[in-house]
Amino acid sequence: MPERPGPKKTIEQIAEDSGTYPPEAYEFVQAGLQYTVERLHAGRHREKGQHVSGRELSAGLREFALMQWGLMARAVLRRWNITRTEDFGRIVFALVEHGWMSKTEDDTLEDFRNVFDFATAFEEGYRIECKS
Repeated sequence: MPERPGPKKTIEQIAEDSGTYPPEAYEFVQAGLQYTVERLHAGRHREKGQHVSGRELSAGLREFALMQWGLMARAVLRRWNITRTEDFGRIVFALVEHGWMSKTEDDTLEDFRNVFDFATAFEEGYRIECKS
């Protein structure tokens, strides 16, 4: 399998070109992908390029955001113009296009469509865990 080329543009350049999401949104998705891969593939022999589907990544990004910001997660994401799971997909595919991430032939933007409703996912049923 050939190595993929390195990034063509910086995160800042990608964000500037898109004009939709700030650099922090792209950095969040990258960090959230790493978190999701580690969570999904924990305890397994680490393989290069372990795949995560759009649905799995959306769920992982939700969990990652709640871990970082709790009930403020939706507000933080909204500030970055991320209001639907499709926004996660647009960021992912911009990162793929510029060599920051990779995808399989079967991965599409449609994989991110309506994975969950942000109001429900970030506000209903959220619990703060207290360590005793």
